[in-house]
Amino acid sequence: MDVKNLETFVMVNELKSFTLAAGRLGYTQSTVSFQIKQLEKELSIPLFERIGHTVTLTNEGEKLLPLAQQILRLAAEATHISGNTAPEGLVRIAIAESLASWEFHSRFKDFHEKYPGIRLKIIATSTDEMFQMLGQNQVDIVYTLDRRIFNHNYVTAFEAPVDIHFVTGAGHPLAGQTQITLEQILEYPLILTEKNMSYRAALDDLLSQNGKETMPIMEVGDTQLIRNLLCQGLGISYLPEFVVADDLAKGNLVSLPMTEIQPDIWRQLLYHRNKWISPELKCVIKYLQEE
Repeated sequence: MDVKNLETFVMVNELKSFTLAAGRLGYTQSTVSFQIKQLEKELSIPLFERIGHTVTLTNEGEKLLPLAQQILRLAAEATHISGNTAPEGLVRIAIAESLASWEFHSRFKDFHEKYPGIRLKIIATSTDEMFQMLGQNQVDIVYTLDRRIFNHNYVTAFEAPVDIHFVTGAGHPLAGQTQITLEQILEYPLILTEKNMSYRAALDDLLSQNGKETMPIMEVGDTQLIRNLLCQGLGISYLPEFVVADDLAKGNLVSLPMTEIQPDIWRQLLYHRNKWISPELKCVIKYLQEE
């Protein structure tokens, strides 16, 4: 059995298209069709149902898929067992914007030096858009910062709860107080991330339940800009602890002790359960799992 035929089989299933699989693998469509027919003849079973423009696995194809993925994984490990062949290729990641700058601004240099053949395409977007792209195989993995997600179609490679704080500059009038109400915070200018984006959406939902709403003086996805403005003494924001940890430690920012709102926000690294974990994707997952 030719491993390349199994690779083509897995790719056709992922992309739900012979044409797209051919483009991804660098083959002609006729080559892809021949490889699938060859595999079907060898196994004496039909693997795909082709009705109109749709391509779906048969029951036999569903049974073969995990076995094919396992064989490809073992073949890849055998190829790299000597250590002479480094993983290479493109890995596409859809990620929350706040996580993107935090994950890659300081550690990526070490990752690139270790795996120079791996290229990353980083797409900062909303959680809904992430899963739309994942479902269409436009990205290989998603890294969310949102309410905890449970779905049998996705494998969770990593997850951790995230503390979200109201923060402000050290010279703010509310800094140093032992207890602060939501009403007090809403009296001051707010600088927030974009509406409907992860923890901002959770904040707005919780405020709405209490008959309140935010009227920020600025909405922007760039948390570095928000941090800089807060350090200049402008306003209050609502940010994940990992975004402001350094500024809190240095005393540039302070966390406001307000416990009325406690959203359940998680960092989660997920991929589709039918996704083949290539050597390069495995390296990226390991990198993102490391704190």
